[in-house]
Amino acid sequence: MPPRAVLSDEEERREREDQDRLHAIDRQLDGLYRRRGDLIAEMRRLSSEQKELYDRRQAPQVEVEELYREHGELGRRLSELRRQRDAARGKVDEAVIQLRELRLTFAPGERINPERLKREIADLELAQQTRALSLDDENALIATLRQKSKELKEGEARTAVVAEHERQRLEAEARVAAARADAERLGRELATTRTLRDEKMRAVRSKLVTAGGLVAELRAKGRARAEVMAKVDAVSREIFEAEREGRKTLAEIRARRDEARKTLRTYSRSHRPSSDLLESTAEAQLEELLKRGKITLGG
Repeated sequence: MPPRAVLSDEEERREREDQDRLHAIDRQLDGLYRRRGDLIAEMRRLSSEQKELYDRRQAPQVEVEELYREHGELGRRLSELRRQRDAARGKVDEAVIQLRELRLTFAPGERINPERLKREIADLELAQQTRALSLDDENALIATLRQKSKELKEGEARTAVVAEHERQRLEAEARVAAARADAERLGRELATTRTLRDEKMRAVRSKLVTAGGLVAELRAKGRARAEVMAKVDAVSREIFEAEREGRKTLAEIRARRDEARKTLRTYSRSHRPSSDLLESTAEAQLEELLKRGKITLGG
């Protein structure tokens, strides 16, 4: 077999240093790979938590959209009720005006109530019979009785007219009452609808607070994940540098050994090996085998 390339003492020292450096790089890479693996596991955990938070955020988001829709419908209903209420109030004002105008169309004689006049006449007659009156007072009482009797006759003669006027008055008052009742009903419905709309808005705000909290958590998780990703990138750069240094060191070792073999081959072709060279080479090989424990010397 060809003789083994023998390195100089300086090259052997550099060889040992490079081998030590390779072992150190291997240990460094083992630690870096473990660290990067832990960071990647942490990043995946944060990603999973982000996904969970995102899924949880969807429910309140859907609820908020539904509440907004209901709030908008109630707002449109409020506008319609407000229009109807204002129209009802206008009808109340119109009915009141019609009632007042109707009352003004009645002549004072037409508004006389015969039954009331009969009661007044009976009271006057009772007073004439039971009370002691002076001549002037009695004459005044008699004059009043005559006036009341005259009014009674006129009233009784116009009973049909008075009844018609009474019917019209009652109808007008009924229209006023109905218009007021409708306006009050619309007012109550308006207030109820406004309360419902305000409740929807409070519910929207509550859901938005919940969703906002989830968004804040999402952002916090995102920042934490970005920090971990930055650490992964930093460790990856360290791994890249360590691997590059390892490849460089290994290339130097291989180049040194190739150069030594090349030198030995060049020397072997230009010089015939003498017995001394063969002996020294054999001794060197034997010494190397002894160092590696390949053979042992026994007696």
